[in-house]
Amino acid sequence: MQPEDQELLLGAEDYSLLTDLYQLTMVACYTGEGLAERRASFELFVRELPKKFGYLIAMGLAQALDYLEKLQFSESQLQALQATGIFEGAPEQFWSLLKSGHFRGDVWAVPEGTAVFANEPLLRVEAPLWQAQLVETYLLNTINYQTLIATKAARMREVAGREAKLLEFGTRRAFSPQGSMWAARAALAGGLDATSNVLAALKLGRKPSGTMAHSLVMAIGAISGSEDDAFAAFQRYFPKAPLLIDTYNTMAAAERLAELVQAGQMQVAGVRLDSGDIAALSVRVRSLLPEATIFASGDLDEWEIARLKKAGAIIDGYGIGTRLVTGSPVNGVYKLVEIDGIPTMKKSMSKQTYPGCKQVFRRWCQAEVGSCDRIEADRLGLVEENPIGEEQPLLQLVMKAGQRIWELETLDKIRDRTTASVASLPQKTRHLDDPIPIWVEISDTLRRLTKEVETRNEKSSR
Repeated sequence: MQPEDQELLLGAEDYSLLTDLYQLTMVACYTGEGLAERRASFELFVRELPKKFGYLIAMGLAQALDYLEKLQFSESQLQALQATGIFEGAPEQFWSLLKSGHFRGDVWAVPEGTAVFANEPLLRVEAPLWQAQLVETYLLNTINYQTLIATKAARMREVAGREAKLLEFGTRRAFSPQGSMWAARAALAGGLDATSNVLAALKLGRKPSGTMAHSLVMAIGAISGSEDDAFAAFQRYFPKAPLLIDTYNTMAAAERLAELVQAGQMQVAGVRLDSGDIAALSVRVRSLLPEATIFASGDLDEWEIARLKKAGAIIDGYGIGTRLVTGSPVNGVYKLVEIDGIPTMKKSMSKQTYPGCKQVFRRWCQAEVGSCDRIEADRLGLVEENPIGEEQPLLQLVMKAGQRIWELETLDKIRDRTTASVASLPQKTRHLDDPIPIWVEISDTLRRLTKEVETRNEKSSR
């Protein structure tokens, strides 16, 4: 066994082992049974949308393709696997397959920022069976998580309005340091303006954004001065940053700042409200500091933002953390749909899948004059089907024989697609409570194939 590595840091060289054990045991079985090199297709999709979600915003493709391009086993990794003793019964060819390395399959996917619904593939992998199996864990990890964050960000943007400033503050609550990086990226692509995560911001070519900490007020107050001294100290170095005014008494701090502003002794660019009755406090603070930008934070999500607005809050921006980067997961699954051209499906209680390689055909509403930018319905069909009328196929070839052919998109382009995708949805689909998703039709061809495969499976299971 290998010695302990308590850092548990992840680099691209670790991609091959960042998988569930059963992916590797399946590769060993496929190898022994002569199936490893058979051409297989797996599709990634959700069976059901998360509760109270009317849509999802697909995200994480860029990291998925990066992973597939860099996937390779090193000699030391193979030795570490051998040292576990788990694979003593595996055929020798298992090790030569892993050593042979690079992913050489094709990938079809919907572009990041596209609205999708239940049973619609976000991504399809077509590759030798052992490779298509091996990559399941990582693909689900990045796409499930980033899709969740992007969808929540898009919902928050719609509720807050286009003019509000939305900041991602979730790094300390994200499930891991790696998760915090993905959360920052997905949040920005989903519609937020900036992140407080310095590393993520700089890697993404953005300027990090944030305010101040309660600890500055408490430290200066305890050692040498008052809350006002802390404000003055912070402003000396960061004159345009918002002041956090709820360490002790929000209104008392606002009133003192207003007096200093009126006396010409201070300029207050903005303040942040992090506790208490934020709606009521925002109105009172605005009356005292009419020129200051007011930010709100503290366990905010789309429902809380909607509640604050309904309560008459006067807020210019929101800092969003815990409820953005955590919450109900997107339960994406990754299922075999075809092997050697033979369609396959799973049929068990509440977990049935559709067989064959599929395409999503999106239909737009018909306008009497000009074009319509509203989605009317989606049709889930087989890849060999043709669009009907003005339907548009969503899944596009993004990787061929292990080489990326999809041009790397900027965050701004993905964010614009997200904005357009949400705007194209009917209002009933965008409701926060009891949304009605877009109707996804199942094509006649796919229905017939499903019945044929069901019949075949019933005969083979007798």
